[in-house]
Amino acid sequence: MFSQSVRSLISPLRTTLTQAARCSSREAAPTRIEKTVNSVTILGRVGADPQLRGSVEHPVVMFSVATHANYRYENGDWAQRTEWHRVVVFKPNLRDTVMEHLKKGQRTMVQGKITYGEITDQQGNQKTTTSIIADDIIFFRTDS
Repeated sequence: MFSQSVRSLISPLRTTLTQAARCSSREAAPTRIEKTVNSVTILGRVGADPQLRGSVEHPVVMFSVATHANYRYENGDWAQRTEWHRVVVFKPNLRDTVMEHLKKGQRTMVQGKITYGEITDQQGNQKTTTSIIADDIIFFRTDS
């Protein structure tokens, strides 16, 4: 698994270096190419059955995952904070598998990268969005 993760980090870097080499004849290449990492892993429960969105040419599957943290107040009382994560799946085989096997309430682990964007609601207001673009999803067996 580690070597696969390393390969997934190296592949985009190779692409960037290749693109920089191609651009050098047209424009000045950057003086320094810096490696960056955008990686996230969450383990939680699916909030609702996955939904197929997008168009026929560009389908996308979306679902939410809840994670939580437990903490204790100074007086000894326990509390739990739940956070909801929007997960977006573009990869065709992964997208199909998610639609077929992932259900509301099921435990799942998602590995991917965080992306930020903006959407315009029905009233014309712009809202920022945060999503996880899934690279890999592990399905845990449902309790039957």
